[in-house]
Amino acid sequence: MTMTRDGADGACAPAHDRHDHAAVAAVFRALADPARLTIVHALEDGELRVTDLVTRVGLAQSTTSAHLGVLREAGLVAPRAEGRATYYRLTTTALLALVQRAEELLDDGLHAVVHAHGEA
Repeated sequence: MTMTRDGADGACAPAHDRHDHAAVAAVFRALADPARLTIVHALEDGELRVTDLVTRVGLAQSTTSAHLGVLREAGLVAPRAEGRATYYRLTTTALLALVQRAEELLDDGLHAVVHAHGEA
């Protein structure tokens, strides 16, 4: 178990006490679908209407809306109603940085490991 110095007295505390692993896992679960990652990339340049996202993702409106619901529940996207249209936007640019870091892992050779694991 990793230990970290905690406070002025130098006492050690488990490193996992500093992190909300359940919340981090929820974010990764929300991103664990290629269609949702496509939605995140589509929203990279700003908010879009659901109908625009349907076109970009290539899924039915109901399926796209369900994916948006997962992302919204995780706090990763936020809706804005305008008339009969609903626009979605990313809630933080940190999300794009996270996805980019995951893509860098693939560039660093994780791609072969991921695909080898998926074939097993």
